[in-house]
Amino acid sequence: MTALPPDYLALSQQIEHMLVRQNLRGMATLQPHLRPGYILRAARLINQCRGTVLIGTGFPVLDTFETDGPVGAIALYQLLMQLGAKPVIVCGDPLYSALKADYQCYQITVNQYEALPAIASEALAALQPQLVISIERPGFNALQRYANMRGEDISSRCASFDYFLTQAACPTIGIGDGGNEIGMGNLYQQVSALNITPAVTECDELIVADVSNWAAWGLAAMVSLLRNENLLASANPLEILQYLSAKGSVDGVTRLNTLTEDGLAHTEGEQLITDFKLLIK
Repeated sequence: MTALPPDYLALSQQIEHMLVRQNLRGMATLQPHLRPGYILRAARLINQCRGTVLIGTGFPVLDTFETDGPVGAIALYQLLMQLGAKPVIVCGDPLYSALKADYQCYQITVNQYEALPAIASEALAALQPQLVISIERPGFNALQRYANMRGEDISSRCASFDYFLTQAACPTIGIGDGGNEIGMGNLYQQVSALNITPAVTECDELIVADVSNWAAWGLAAMVSLLRNENLLASANPLEILQYLSAKGSVDGVTRLNTLTEDGLAHTEGEQLITDFKLLIK
């Protein structure tokens, strides 16, 4: 008697629910408005990539960058390397300078708004991505400006990644945890009900999570299921946090240089990874 094939949609929905189970900033209220299986669809896009994959990240906090976003970007980078793809982290300074010695990076800078579409178009033509992912990257609001979770305008310190998604000739994935990130335009009406300045930039597949970083581990779990191998075996968020902390990162909520993600101890992310591993046994 042959075993029944895995019910990937049901497994995807388990991961989707696990990613918002704490509902720290209202993402569990947004999730029902997304078509179920978005983790599965995004994981399939990642699993089939062998070419260049752009991973945009980096949310400016004060004069540095926050831990949420870069941890997940590095986790996705490592996953894509395991799959034989060619990941490139797209970010601005100071994150770019912090990562460029250890990762393949592409720098975006703060420029005149009129030039942004052309800058993205030229970059896309040069890099020829097979997939574009945005993880905890500020998205344009209705005024074509960038705002943080406190509603402060951070446009003067924020390089733009929006046009990399809207002009891409390949699939795009957006990951966010609050509503002001690239991709949240998919749920603009619902996000507008939250205490946030909503982003308008859309993507092909939106993933919501209590902490954006955690979506990377959820995607790794789903790809593991698709490939029937444990791609979370070496997952180590603390190691990545320590690496970033040494480079000057801060927690986006507390604005302190700590080994935390959005005010949460690193053990919270580790527990979620443990739970994901139980799914892929």
